Amino acid sequence: MTEVSRTGRSVRYPVSIRILHWLRAILILGLIACGWYMTGRAEFDPTAGILYPNHKQFGILVWLLALVHLTLRWRYHAVLPHKPAALKAWEKRLSHGTQRLIIALTLLTPLLGYAMSSSIPDGDGVPFFFISHVPEILPKSDAAFAVFQALHKYCAYLLLACIALHVAGTMKHRLDDKGGETDVLPRML
Repeated sequence: MTEVSRTGRSVRYPVSIRILHWLRAILILGLIACGWYMTGRAEFDPTAGILYPNHKQFGILVWLLALVHLTLRWRYHAVLPHKPAALKAWEKRLSHGTQRLIIALTLLTPLLGYAMSSSIPDGDGVPFFFISHVPEILPKSDAAFAVFQALHKYCAYLLLACIALHVAGTMKHRLDDKGGETDVLPRML
C-alpha cells in the first residue's frame, strides 16, 4: 500500500520509478567507469574489444530507459511527491535543475555516443543486444567524429558532476539535517 501525505500525494515514488531510478544509476555509473577504463587503454587491448561494443549497447539501453522514465513521470505526475516544504527556495531550485539536467544528459550523452560511433570512418557500427547493428544515419567523417567524441566526453563528465551533486544533496538532508521532513532518500527506497 502506498503511503499518502495530507495533500493526497504519495510520500514515496511509485515502485516502477524507484526501480528505474536505481537501474539507471547503476548503468550510468558503470558506463562512465567503463568509458574511463577504455579511453585509458591502448586501442588494440583485447579487453577494449569486449568493452566497446558493450559500452555502446548499454548506452543505447540507458537512452531507452530515459525515455521510459520520462513517460512514467508524465503518467504519474499527479501522484509524485512534492519537494519537502521545509527545503529552502534555493535548494528546491538546485534540486529541480540538477534532476532536469540529469534527465537531459541521460538522453543527450548516449545520442552523442551514437553519433560518434556512427560517424567514424571504418567503424564497426553500433550493436544493440539482439540487433547486430543499429542503422547508422550520419555520414562518415573524421572531423564530425572528433566533435562528437569531445561532446560525448564532456557530457559524461557533466553528468557525473550532476550525479555527485544529486547524491551530495541527498546525503546532506539525510545526515546534516538529521532526517526529518527534508530527508528525501526514503521516497526513492
